[in-house]
Amino acid sequence: MSLHLRAVTRTDLGLRRETNEDEAYASPRLIAVADGVGGLPAGEMASAAAIATMSSLDSERAPEGDVLTALRGVVDAASGRIAELVAQDPSFTGMGTTLTAMWLVDDRFAMVHIGDSRGYLLRSGELTQLTRDDSYVQMLVDTGAITAEQARVHPQRSLVSQVLQARPAQPTYTVLRPDPGDRLLLCSDGLSDVVTDEQIAQVLRDHLELDDCAAELVKLALGAGGPDNVTVVLADVVADS
Repeated sequence: MSLHLRAVTRTDLGLRRETNEDEAYASPRLIAVADGVGGLPAGEMASAAAIATMSSLDSERAPEGDVLTALRGVVDAASGRIAELVAQDPSFTGMGTTLTAMWLVDDRFAMVHIGDSRGYLLRSGELTQLTRDDSYVQMLVDTGAITAEQARVHPQRSLVSQVLQARPAQPTYTVLRPDPGDRLLLCSDGLSDVVTDEQIAQVLRDHLELDDCAAELVKLALGAGGPDNVTVVLADVVADS
């Protein structure tokens, strides 16, 4: 069975930011979101470089070998591109970005994740978070120091433990098997920090049209104060006829 994605992206500056450091990409084979890390120089350049490099997957043929090996090569190239930007202008030292991307190859997804942007799957009406935040508060949750509810309002909830930078990092790589009818959401923390998983699931279930669904998610983030840039990538898995 051959599959493809029907996908859209939507982004908003938010209500408290002067620049948008988010970047996103969507095509029938690839979805990705990147969030330039606030507080580091040229975050918007880092996220743009990551997404531009990842988009090259759209022009690549299905790899004959391990799909994750091919994906790692492109992610390493994105890190290399960030390194080139730093070499051109040392004031960019420390620039970085989150990256969450899903590449559809035949009947499987190769997925990469680093940082605190998120990936979700809605299957048969049930929402599952596919990613684990690389963040300080997630570490506290994992050790039982705080609850997930407390993490949502923790003053250091935006402190990430690793991002894609010029120096080596350790992204998480996963292979997933999609089903026709699956709905996927990738988002920056401008959504997930202020909109609960329950609210997200309800919107994904209630709004069948992707454009309407994406608009409603952004609206919820803005209605919750819009403290950060908010970007969503939505995709439905479709079987080719």
